[in-house]
Amino acid sequence: MNGTQNADERELLEIIRERSFRRGKFRLASGRESELYFNLKPTMMSPKGALLLARALLARIWPENVGYVGGLEMGAVPVIAALAAVSEAEGRPVKTFFVRKQPKGHGTMDMIEGLAPNETLVNTRVLVVDDVATSGGSILKAVDAARAAGATVNAGLVLIDREEGATEALQVQGIRLLSVFKGSQFLNATAARSPQSDAALADVPKTG
Repeated sequence: MNGTQNADERELLEIIRERSFRRGKFRLASGRESELYFNLKPTMMSPKGALLLARALLARIWPENVGYVGGLEMGAVPVIAALAAVSEAEGRPVKTFFVRKQPKGHGTMDMIEGLAPNETLVNTRVLVVDDVATSGGSILKAVDAARAAGATVNAGLVLIDREEGATEALQVQGIRLLSVFKGSQFLNATAARSPQSDAALADVPKTG
């Protein structure tokens, strides 16, 4: 996030603090321990949160001049749906898709969903989005699928970069990581919810 955070993004940060952020000691599915825990689904599912996160992401997507925006299920799917709708409403439509974690078990066996029969990612520029980045693994899976489909991908975008290695890991693969917020911005959050124990969050699915 840059130093010119607007009123919408300040409000979005407060919504995330209230609905989606906890501080304590948490063990993530990746095996790492962290004092920050984000579950952005309560923010994505709130009407105002969905609108504001879409605006924040689009402000960073439009300057990239990409043909498509996509991401890995399931964290990226609500984000993509919101930004697609808001982009159309604002007169600057963004085409979107999502990547399955496993190929569809029937029909076309597709990994990439959302494209019409006459659409292809071949020779297009794609930006990959996700809700939160920790290690960058989810972004890389989507990047690999898009590149395999013929797209050029050199940037990723998340709502929150936890600052735990994703930027460096993605850079190795030729991906710049953009973000709306940094995890460190939430360290002094006075509205954070009460911490939960390691045991309660041992199966937290978010690995970023």
